[in-house]
Amino acid sequence: MKTIKTQAVEIPRLGFGTFRMPGGESQPVVESAIALGYRHLDTAAMYENEAAVGAAIAASGVKREELFVTTKVWHDQLSPDALDRAFDVSRGKLKLDYVDLYMIHWPNRDMDMAATLETLLELHEGGLTRAIGVCNFNLPMIRRAVDEIGAPIACHQVEYHPFLSQAPMLAYLRSKAIPLTAYAPLAQGRAANDATLAAIGRKHDATAAQIAIAWLLDQEGVIAIPKAGRPESQKANLDALGISLDNEDRAAIAALPKDQRFVRPPFAPEWDAVV
Repeated sequence: MKTIKTQAVEIPRLGFGTFRMPGGESQPVVESAIALGYRHLDTAAMYENEAAVGAAIAASGVKREELFVTTKVWHDQLSPDALDRAFDVSRGKLKLDYVDLYMIHWPNRDMDMAATLETLLELHEGGLTRAIGVCNFNLPMIRRAVDEIGAPIACHQVEYHPFLSQAPMLAYLRSKAIPLTAYAPLAQGRAANDATLAAIGRKHDATAAQIAIAWLLDQEGVIAIPKAGRPESQKANLDALGISLDNEDRAAIAALPKDQRFVRPPFAPEWDAVV
């Protein structure tokens, strides 16, 4: 499994997402993923499955240092005191001495960004998280976090798949050597039914979903965290690591519509903001 080194941590480029796997039902699913070889696990307080993920880690027999565990704080817990409490709850549910990456799940329009990031940094300096990151920041927000505040952002997680361009964001992040983690990398299942991706898949003896993952991993500085409930699908996603796209494939995917954003909660930032 290839990794990306950022802020003194190494993140496996293909991770295992656990969104919409609430409660104990996710424990056997995560156990299966670990057994198949996943070493990057992505959870969040909002997913309501941190305890199950922690139980799966404990049951796996895999050494803690071989796993990269990400969790996140929800957007209504971003004041310093609330964030500290939220982290303690998350770490307690996971039953881990530390997490590898702790992230702001969504920005809050009223948050004191500097104070929030300083609290994250204190968790890092205290050895409770090996790295800190953010999710769903627009370009002005990530620029402020990195360029003005100087936060050591190890990763930025956003929606990214073959039907949504993240070109401006990727250009900025690459200029700062910050990886982008693609959530919803299969466009919430839509990639599996796309004719263009399926045609490319036939050429590589692969599925459309595998091509979508391969396309993401083909790009510099991109990490993908697809979720999959069945062991067969988990393995298929891992097998995408072995697909090598050519320029014809890339051109066909580049021609797909790139304006389809599927994650649009009411509290999301203004995605098109540039200043």
